[in-house]
Amino acid sequence: MMRHGAALALCLGVLLPGSGQADPVVVELFTSQGCSACPPADELLGELAGRTDVLPLALHVDYWDYIGWADTFALPVFTTRQKNYAHAAGRSMIYTPQMIVDGTWDIPGYKPAKVFDAIDRAADRPDLVRIELSASDGRLEIRIVPETPIPGGGQVILTRFIPHARVDIERGENAGQILDYVNIVSEWHNLGHWDGSGPAEIDTDLDGDEPGAVLVQAEGFGPVLAAERLP
Repeated sequence: MMRHGAALALCLGVLLPGSGQADPVVVELFTSQGCSACPPADELLGELAGRTDVLPLALHVDYWDYIGWADTFALPVFTTRQKNYAHAAGRSMIYTPQMIVDGTWDIPGYKPAKVFDAIDRAADRPDLVRIELSASDGRLEIRIVPETPIPGGGQVILTRFIPHARVDIERGENAGQILDYVNIVSEWHNLGHWDGSGPAEIDTDLDGDEPGAVLVQAEGFGPVLAAERLP
């Protein structure tokens, strides 16, 4: 989904000093309210939400809806994103639950040890790109600053999420359960391609007060190069 009013332009300004704080590690969970194997992974995401060094995002998919319960948070764009990850990795199948850590480590099923190991490995990677954010009067200014040119660049993404929701599941595989969900992604906006050659600026709409983040992900569903929570 493209955010109306977004503009991407090369910025030839001077590189600004970084904040000294490492980017949070992005953990994407592909999940569904209709999937009986998903609640443990949803709980794990809830644990990760308490960490400042991790940005957990719940992306609810819609392909479980046929079982009898339509996920109230599902968006087709998340199913497409999961399929694109599979295609990039040369796989022909997708799974729920599935966690993708920093766009690199693919962990299907409920495997906490592998998730924590991937988070540690992602945290050890050098920060090659910095995101600087400034919000006011319904607008968001984004500055992308590479420490070194990034061949191929990447996609700049604005995501918004609901911090917590409790859902009474009435039908499907989880019928009768009351389940808690965290960091439920409600908006996913691809703001355009950054060529990676130097600093760039984006100016876009920022409506409402939901929390969110800006991501820069390498082209071809590669690693997450940078992530920054909204101010």
